Amino acid sequence: MPATLPTITPDQLCVGLYVHLDLSWWEHDFAFSNFKIKDEAQIRALRALNLKQLRYDPARSDCPPPSLVDSSTAPPVEEPPVDPQSQARQERVEKLRHLRSRLAEVDRRFIEASQRIKTLNQTLRSRPEDAMRQAGVIVGEMVETLLGAPGVVLHGITGKAAEDSYFHALNVTVLSLLLGRQLGLDSEACHSLGLGALLHDIGKLEVPSKVLLKPAPLSRPEQQLLQMHTDFGLRMGQKLMLDDEVLRIIHEHHEHCDGSGYPRGLREAAIGRLSRLVAITNHFDGLCNPLDPRQALSPHEALALMFKQQREHFDEVALKAFVRVMGIYPPGSLVQLEDERYALVLGMNPTQTLKPTLILYDADIPKQEALIVDLAQEPKLAIARSLRPSQLPLEVLEYLSPRRNLSYHIEPNHKPA
Repeated sequence: MPATLPTITPDQLCVGLYVHLDLSWWEHDFAFSNFKIKDEAQIRALRALNLKQLRYDPARSDCPPPSLVDSSTAPPVEEPPVDPQSQARQERVEKLRHLRSRLAEVDRRFIEASQRIKTLNQTLRSRPEDAMRQAGVIVGEMVETLLGAPGVVLHGITGKAAEDSYFHALNVTVLSLLLGRQLGLDSEACHSLGLGALLHDIGKLEVPSKVLLKPAPLSRPEQQLLQMHTDFGLRMGQKLMLDDEVLRIIHEHHEHCDGSGYPRGLREAAIGRLSRLVAITNHFDGLCNPLDPRQALSPHEALALMFKQQREHFDEVALKAFVRVMGIYPPGSLVQLEDERYALVLGMNPTQTLKPTLILYDADIPKQEALIVDLAQEPKLAIARSLRPSQLPLEVLEYLSPRRNLSYHIEPNHKPA
């Protein structure tokens, strides 16, 4: 499209002009972004877009645009009544634009946090004091965000950074802090919880990668070596002079309340309060993000399994609180609406667990421009059921593309558009 087309103001629109809209498809309600104006209704709809100027093509127009009249001498012109449909359309456009902007910002902050954790891990051996200082800063910022913003929203990350190898530590930290806040922990306890969650697997630095990266089943010696990461982590944490609560999380995050965990087979009363929280979030993330992606459960399935079949492993009060934190349809879940459309859950607000933010499947809309909907703003839409990937048609699954690695981050100070 030529870049030198002349421009006009919305006041100069008239029937017969061939106009070009420099907008994305979802920012207007016309069939095409360039067309010849046919009637007054189209003029009203164009003016309702509130653009300062538009481009038009003289060669394809039936007439020139009317000249602007000096407003000081021109008689007053009555404004046409506001078209309710145009107004509603404009409101939808603004909501969608606001939502996309919010999600892009959450993705950006996730990328930044994952890169900081990557740097922390790389400097843990060479500059341990710097690494611990950076860990404290990362956790402090998260705690401040969570405790200072009652409307925090949990999002599933859609950006490529979700494939970063450090997403597990970030997932467990974010989810543990959300759980701690749900249980009413104060700032000091949340800081210990977050630091323990961020460093819970530091002992794996001492485990050979051929064991760490080997899919199950492991041989018995390999399994024993892998389980020793909790003891390795304890020793590393003691050298770093971490406080006792953090050390307990590193050592106890695989202990089970029924005594079936490791390394010491502790029962509930003997397991640290904060360790019991990280045991839940660490296990949940392991179910959703196993080494073999073919064994991955959806977040909905993982919660159901933990609550219905593995409940005795976990602190019952904390597990129920975690279900409340994650919602009925956690981010990353595939769902079907009551009108039978398919969708992927992107964001969950704890105050409206049945009204998450979704990406909708629509074969008529390009995948990269997929419609995003906040159910809290759409009272006529509702989720009917959660689905497994195998229950969706292949073209729907490819369109929604739930990621191999499911990652989470938070958005503070959310206010509905």
